[in-house]
Amino acid sequence: MFQSHVDLYAHLRQSANPSLFPELTFDDGHISNLELAAPILHSRNLTATFFITVGWTGSRPGFMGWPDLQSLHRAGHTIGAHGWTHTLLTHCTELQLQTELGKARLTLEDKLGARITSMSLPGGRSNRRVLAACQAAGYTHVYTSVPKSEPHPLPTTIGRLNILGNMQPAWIANLFEPDSPLLSTLGRRYRIKAAAQTLLGDRLYAKIWALANRHEPEPESDPGPTQESAE
Repeated sequence: MFQSHVDLYAHLRQSANPSLFPELTFDDGHISNLELAAPILHSRNLTATFFITVGWTGSRPGFMGWPDLQSLHRAGHTIGAHGWTHTLLTHCTELQLQTELGKARLTLEDKLGARITSMSLPGGRSNRRVLAACQAAGYTHVYTSVPKSEPHPLPTTIGRLNILGNMQPAWIANLFEPDSPLLSTLGRRYRIKAAAQTLLGDRLYAKIWALANRHEPEPESDPGPTQESAE
């Protein structure tokens, strides 16, 4: 299915006058990004942005190490930060934000020898304090989980649409049709979800979501990888 998705993206990028141009991002830094996704992207001459949970790099099973990230970077992919521990930034103290944002960026720059200017918000959570902290930490682009298109040049905060493995290529292609209402519909649904999260709080919302989906919520001290930006 991922190969079918990537074939669609390649086709859309080659369109004479695309109304929307697909960009690909991945969150967390799972080893499958390197072993599965990267070869498929390379075979279609595509690159992506990989947002890395820096504290997991080289220390957490199933996630990439520094040689892996260096290999992705040499292949022409963009590397960005996804925090240090994947903690929701809205829960962080000022000192914790320095680690999640500043230490994450500087460590990536030291290990890769390249500027790191983009940040993906864990869980998509942010507020004015978090966005100000991102700017102070040196990020010029902050990627959210809001499903929306963006103009070029890209603004400071950038929306994204979570693409899952059960989404059919025809459904995704509909997003790129001129005057398609699908993306705006998804945006309205997201705003309703965000309002519920704000009203209920992250912990209660997570419990309700887990019950509705018959899953146990991840322990807050050890949050697992999200699928907010599978592609």
